[in-house]
Amino acid sequence: MYRSLNVAVVVPAHNEALLIGKTIGTMPDFVDHIIVIDDCSTDETSARALDTGDARVILIRHEKNTGVGGAILDGHRRAIEVKADVSVVMAGDAQMDPDYLPDLLDPIADGDVEFTKANRFFSRTSFNGMPKYRVFGSVVLSFMTKAASGYWHLFDPQNGYTATATSALRRIDLDKVAIGYEFENDLLIRLNIANVRACDVPVPAVYGDEVSGMRMHKVIPALSGLLFRGFWRRILIKYVLQSFSPVALLLLSGLALFGFGFAFGLGVVLYRIIDGGTPSAGTVLLAVAPCLAGLHLIINSWLLDIQEAPDRVRRNEVPVTPREVREVVGR
Repeated sequence: MYRSLNVAVVVPAHNEALLIGKTIGTMPDFVDHIIVIDDCSTDETSARALDTGDARVILIRHEKNTGVGGAILDGHRRAIEVKADVSVVMAGDAQMDPDYLPDLLDPIADGDVEFTKANRFFSRTSFNGMPKYRVFGSVVLSFMTKAASGYWHLFDPQNGYTATATSALRRIDLDKVAIGYEFENDLLIRLNIANVRACDVPVPAVYGDEVSGMRMHKVIPALSGLLFRGFWRRILIKYVLQSFSPVALLLLSGLALFGFGFAFGLGVVLYRIIDGGTPSAGTVLLAVAPCLAGLHLIINSWLLDIQEAPDRVRRNEVPVTPREVREVVGR
C-alpha cells in the first residue's frame, strides 16, 4: 500500500529475459501487485520473471504478440480484477526509475488527479544528445496530441511511465483503445472525453544501450489519421453530445466562415486569372472578412478548450481521494 492506495504495476515485456529480473527486483516494497505481461516472447522472459520468487508477481502469457499497447491494456484489466486503486506502467527493460514512482502516485493519493505521466522534457537540457530531427518530431507530435486530446498542459505524449486510477480506467472502453505506437495518444483522447484530470510529473530519462524502434518519419504520418479522428470524436462527444458547449459553436461557426471566405477568395483569384477582370473592393471584402472572422472564432474556441482541459482540482472543488471512492462504492 502507498498512502492507502492499493498499487499494481503493469510490466509489458517482449524478449526481456536479461532485464525483467532487474525490473522486478527493484520494485518498491509498497507495490502490491506486479503484473508481468509476456507478449509472446521467444526467450525465457516468463521463466526469469518467475525465478525472482516475488510473491507479488502475476504472470500473463500472450500466445500472440499484441504489441506494447495490447499488453498494457491486458495489465490494466487485471489490475481492475485484483481491485487495485492505481495501475502503473513500467516497461520490462528497467529503463523507468522506480525511485520516481511516489512522485507519480502522490497527486492521485491527494485526490488532485486520476492520471499522471512522466515528462522527460522538463528542462532546457532535456533535449541534449537527441538528434535534431527527433527533437522536431517530438515537438510536432506533442502539439498534435495536445490539440487532439485536449490535454494542453501535458507534454511528451509517448512517455509510457504512467499511473492511472482504476476508477478512471473503468470509465473508458479499454477494448476500443489503439494497441500500436499510437496507444498512449489514443488513451489520452479517451481519458479527456471521460473528463479524467491529469498532470505531468518531471522524471529524467534513463537510457541504456537499447536502440529505439520508433522512427519519427514513420510514426508521425501513421499517427496523423488517428489524431485527426480522435480530435473530432472528442469535440463531438464532449462538446456536442454531452452538452452543446461554446467550444463547438465557435469552432464549427469559425470553420464554416473560414471555408466560405477561402472558397470565395479562390474563386475571385481564378476569375481574375482567367478573365483578367479586377474585383471591386466589396468583392475582396466579401472574401477577406469571413476568413478573418472565422479565424477569430477558431482561435477563441481553442482558448476555451484550453481552459476546459481537465488538470488538477480547481480551488472551489473538494478533492476526492481513491480511498473515499472505495468507501462510496462499498468495497
